[in-house]
Amino acid sequence: MGGKQRGVTVWFTGLSGAGKTTIAKCVHTRLTNAGLKAECLDGDVIRTKLCNDLGFSKQDRHTNIERVSYVAQLLTKHDVICLASLISPYRSMRQYAKEEIGDWLEVYVTAPLELLIARDVKGLYRKAIAGEILHFTGISDPYEPPLAPDLVLETDQQDVQACAQHVIDLLANRGYITRG
Repeated sequence: MGGKQRGVTVWFTGLSGAGKTTIAKCVHTRLTNAGLKAECLDGDVIRTKLCNDLGFSKQDRHTNIERVSYVAQLLTKHDVICLASLISPYRSMRQYAKEEIGDWLEVYVTAPLELLIARDVKGLYRKAIAGEILHFTGISDPYEPPLAPDLVLETDQQDVQACAQHVIDLLANRGYITRG
């Protein structure tokens, strides 16, 4: 891996705790270590920096996706591999992102809900189940899984390194990076 690359946004979607950001960071490290241009757009960081004025209503979630899509489109246009990890619960919002960005790969990161609850170090699922957090995706708000993602990563079945390798292979197989 290394050498030439084309811009693309890899959109990691899935419930909280599925492993989206962890996998994206691993992919980022591998790409940059190979001398490729890559950037991570993490949903939690975006929420504190670019979208700190937004809540979690359906409209606010859509505005969040609009802003992230704009940034991702700019990076993609300049031949950067953009690794965007956002819950992005609605198919219509992910479709909007795909149309806005252009070169876009959807990666569905998933694991059983019981495992996500067990992984939850912040206690968000526990609070959502108790009704202390409203509009929590997967508990009190819906999550619409992708119907035809480019890649499905089951993090209860494979570790981070294996999942990252699947993403690298997807990028190579689709011609966004060359194998070195």
